[in-house]
Amino acid sequence: MGSHPINLVIRFLLELSSLLAMGVWGWRQSESWFRFLLALSVPIIAAVVWGTFAVPGDPSRSGAAPIAVPGFLRLAIELAYFSFATWAIYDLGFTGLSRILGIIVVLHYIISYDRIIWLIMQ
Repeated sequence: MGSHPINLVIRFLLELSSLLAMGVWGWRQSESWFRFLLALSVPIIAAVVWGTFAVPGDPSRSGAAPIAVPGFLRLAIELAYFSFATWAIYDLGFTGLSRILGIIVVLHYIISYDRIIWLIMQ
């Protein structure tokens, strides 16, 4: 199972845009100092979870797994991550942009079907 470099770039851009969406969503949740806390903590927590819980040998990542998890759990983490980002954009009032992100995520996972099968089999 190998991931095409273009698909890996798309995945990386999806990850970054999701973190940005989470940060903007956090910022817009309050008018007080709390907005700084949310704008920083929401994407940081998401990034830590994303980077920490992995399947050993996942070729779409470094292969390292700081905390090894079964493939179905990793897939659930990824889907929760992208779903939250898509919802956050929708909640901010950018309905069209949220649809675009959601469609790109779905297309990415369709193209990555071999990785999805691999994750489920782990």
